[in-house]
Amino acid sequence: MEYIVTNEWNEALWQQAKPIYMEAFGAHGAKSEPIVRGLFAKGIGSLHVLKHEGRPIAMALAGKLEQQRVLILDYLAVDGNHRGKGYGQALVHDMRDWASSLCDRIIIEAEAEQTKENLRRIHFWEKCGFTLTEYVHTYIWVPEPYQAMYLDVASELPSPGDGRSLFRSITQFHGIAYRGQGSKA
Repeated sequence: MEYIVTNEWNEALWQQAKPIYMEAFGAHGAKSEPIVRGLFAKGIGSLHVLKHEGRPIAMALAGKLEQQRVLILDYLAVDGNHRGKGYGQALVHDMRDWASSLCDRIIIEAEAEQTKENLRRIHFWEKCGFTLTEYVHTYIWVPEPYQAMYLDVASELPSPGDGRSLFRSITQFHGIAYRGQGSKA
C-alpha cells in the first residue's frame, strides 16, 4: 500500500480521491470543492490518500490548527468496494504517524444519535484508538447532534474533559473553512 499526503492543492490527486469522497458523502454531506481548495489556500488543509496496487481506495481531508497543535480529521472515506477490509484503519494509522511531528491530538466529530449506523462508526473510531467524549454538541445549522472523539499522538496530554474544549477547536476550524475568518490557525 502507498500512503500519499499533501498540504498543497494537488489537482491530480484530488481528482483521484474525489470519487471516493463523493460516494461516501454526496453533494449534501461533502464540503464543496471551493471550500476544500480554500483550506489549502489558507495553509491548513491536507489531503491523505491510501492506494492499493496504484489505485486510490481510501481518502481523508483534515485541517491543522497550528496554535493548538490539533489536527481536525474532517472527512474519511473508503471506496465502497473495499470497505470492511481494514483500509480505513490503515489510513488512520498512517495519518497518526504523519501527524505525530505536527500536532499533539487528532479530533473528529461523530454523530451522537444512537442509531445502528452511528454506533458502527463510533466503534470504528474506537478501534482506531479514538476516545469518545461525553458532551453532546448541537449546531444551529444542522439537525444532528455530535460528540467529539480524540486520539492523542503526543504522550501525557491533559484530558479534554467532557469534550467541550474539543468543540471549540472544531468550531474554529469550521469558521476558517466556511467563513474564512482568521488567518492561518
